[in-house]
Order: sequence, then structure tokens, then C-alpha cells
Amino acid sequence: MRIAIGADHRGYALKEALVQALKESGHEVKDFGCHDTASVDYPDVARDVGESVSRGQTERGVLICSNGIGMSISANKVTGVRAALCYDPDNARRAREHNDANVLCLGGESIPAGKARELVKTFLATRWDGEKPEGARHANRVAKIKDLEQHPQRVP
Repeated sequence: MRIAIGADHRGYALKEALVQALKESGHEVKDFGCHDTASVDYPDVARDVGESVSRGQTERGVLICSNGIGMSISANKVTGVRAALCYDPDNARRAREHNDANVLCLGGESIPAGKARELVKTFLATRWDGEKPEGARHANRVAKIKDLEQHPQRVP
């Protein structure tokens, strides 16, 4: 699978560990930085990863900042991105199954590397329920999310 990955300076160490693990698992990884611990603005990295996923250049994305919140907020502003901040494997599984999440956000200072690898593995291995006959309710909900992107404000 083609994976886009990015982090700010506070997620750099975890990103490096995940890049190695993804490559060892046979994934093609496009690293959008950062490439050291010098301060960077996380919205810039979230945009780059999000656009890569949204344009179909990569199939999924992983973003890391100190707690994952800033990356999640930023990535969800990119049309076509459904970013999910996850802290346990069940969250990662449900983000894929129920929401067709295509970007996983992690807290680089909140999650140990071993657990982060488990979350990424779960996120990448889980299929979206909307592709299954019994997943029609999820497909309907994701369609409504997509509609929100196209029509964010309702005029009274």
C-alpha cells in the first residue's frame, strides 16, 4: 500500500520509527517531513499529507504531532480527507470500518512506538464496512460527511 506520512517536530521521533516499520512491512512510504527536530508548523504538513491522500497519490495517511489533535483538525480541512485521532486499536478499526477514515492521527508524545505500530497496522488492515452489504448505514453516513464538505453551511 502507498502511505503518506508526516509529523511536526514533536512527532518526528515516532514518525521515523513508523516509516521504518512501514517499509519493513512492504509498504511504499512517501515522507512529507519533518526531517529533524527543528520547529515546523503542523498545518503545513497536514495539508501535504492530506492532499496526497485526497488526490489518490497515496492510499492512506499517517500524521503525528505532540498529541494528534492539531494534525487531526488541520487534515480534516482538506477536501476528501477523513482524519481520525486514535489511541487504541478499537478506535483505529472503527475509524476505518464505520467512517472510511483515510488518515490516522497520532500523538507522538502520548503513544509509545510499539502501540503506535499496532494502531497503524490495524488502521491499514481494516476494510471499510461500506464496501460490505451490511455496511449500508455507514456508506450513507460517509455520503453525508462528503456532502458537508461540498455544502458546509445551511442557509436558514
